[in-house]
Amino acid sequence: MATNRKDYYDLLGVPKNASHDDIKKAFHKLAHKYHPDKKGGDEAKFKEINEAYQVLSDNKRRAEYDAYGSTFNGEGFGFSAQGGPTSGWDFSQGFDFGDIFGEFFNGGQGRTRRGRDISVDIQISFAESIFGVTRSVLISKVGTCEDCSGSGAQPGSKKVECKVCAGKGRIHETKRSFLGSFTSVRECGTCGGTGMIPEHPCASCGGHGVLKKTEEISVAVPAGIQDGEMIRLSGRGEATPHGASGDLYVKVHVERHAQFRREGNNILMDLNVKLSDALLGTDYKIQTLDGEVTVGIPAGVSFGELLRVKGKGAPIAQGKRGDLLIRIIIRTPQKLSKKARELVDKLKEEGI
Repeated sequence: MATNRKDYYDLLGVPKNASHDDIKKAFHKLAHKYHPDKKGGDEAKFKEINEAYQVLSDNKRRAEYDAYGSTFNGEGFGFSAQGGPTSGWDFSQGFDFGDIFGEFFNGGQGRTRRGRDISVDIQISFAESIFGVTRSVLISKVGTCEDCSGSGAQPGSKKVECKVCAGKGRIHETKRSFLGSFTSVRECGTCGGTGMIPEHPCASCGGHGVLKKTEEISVAVPAGIQDGEMIRLSGRGEATPHGASGDLYVKVHVERHAQFRREGNNILMDLNVKLSDALLGTDYKIQTLDGEVTVGIPAGVSFGELLRVKGKGAPIAQGKRGDLLIRIIIRTPQKLSKKARELVDKLKEEGI
């Protein structure tokens, strides 16, 4: 008989009109949280929510509890002084241990070992971001042992059956709790789940297959990359015994250019033009990222007007590139000579 009268609905955190499914979901959630075999579990709390579930999951017992409240005797549905369930605990009510406790006893089966990911930063010039470049980075990391190629065995020696797990790669353990005995399966720590160990461990890595080392890695930066973009090199991160290596992430920082700036797939630049050239028109030779080109300044060009040089921008796809956009900046003289002032006065008379 339960000696401490509690509100079963409050224990499960459900309203009194909760459905059977709502009660079951609430119980499963709390069972995960308070199970005593889980780190941070609470055996006393787990007993309480089980007691509440056994009553509220049964329609007849729930009706009696709703009718009599705290005077409900609960006989046969509590826990014995030894901490185990009494004979009244009915396992036929759909109490799925596999559902609730599977995560505690599956020993991590099905999980693939994977090394840690690494992130590095590199800086490239504006021109390199447009045309692409190859850079080398020097990284200190846990990598695959080159002497044994990651096997952990001395070159020329063979692997033998792990004596700890008898070559199965898994170790069965039996745990006892107030619910009874449970058998769990975990990965063998000696062989890493492979069932085999080196007969003669590699002298370089001590049989682990991995070791701390410095590695130079070549990074191909694609043409057209933008500032802040990330390049992922699969399998170039840290290695781990009996598992896959992590990835290397390279964050690219593009230096600012004194003359050019990028707007989408186009490159923008300013061109200073004399007032007379803006009025009469002429040709200007300018330096682009592709070399020198000649640009025709049309007569009567306006301040801020954009001239377009096709195919001189950033790469788009399939060999195509954006355009170079040239913004016209008309320079007005700060001081005029006497002759120049006379000429400007004549232009003024002409209405220019």
